[in-house]
Amino acid sequence: MSNPDSYPKQGSNAPGATREPAAAPRVNAPVRPQQRPAVPAQGQRPTQSQPGQGQRPGAPGQRPAQGAPGLIKPAPKAKVRRARLLVSKVDPWSVLKMAFLLSVALGIVTVVAAIVLWTVLDLTGIFDQVDSLLGTLAGSEGGGFELKKVASLGQVASFATIIAVVNVVLLTALSMLSAVLYNISATLVGGIGVTLTDD
Repeated sequence: MSNPDSYPKQGSNAPGATREPAAAPRVNAPVRPQQRPAVPAQGQRPTQSQPGQGQRPGAPGQRPAQGAPGLIKPAPKAKVRRARLLVSKVDPWSVLKMAFLLSVALGIVTVVAAIVLWTVLDLTGIFDQVDSLLGTLAGSEGGGFELKKVASLGQVASFATIIAVVNVVLLTALSMLSAVLYNISATLVGGIGVTLTDD
């Protein structure tokens, strides 16, 4: 009879049998509490990040420097343009018209000035003083002398008008003659040079 002890028992170390390693029990690692930001103590200011060493803080409203831009050169000033011209000919007809208008204006000024001057002399009593002075020099035998009878306002205005008309005729004729003489001279010497420049 066979001995029951002679059979290999289950789980015994038989030759050629592989032994499975036992799995190690898993142990849950302790959970670390989350780190909270450090609260400054009472009366202590929170620390702020300081700029790096050698770096200057930017001024308020200042743009950040982008590279190293070069200096902007000012725009060159525009050169003053000059033009040299020669007045080689003058139109006698245009000179005649301008001279006539200017002489008429001068004649009107002459007449008005004569009337105003006579009125001022009359209001200030200059005529009376001249009459008394001439009467004193002539004596009582010469009789009284009145300057207003010789040079009244109408006579003064008429005389000034005649002078103004003569001036208009003379100035107009002389101006036209001067234009013709200038044209003749310009053909010989080249005329008057004029230089025009920009402001």
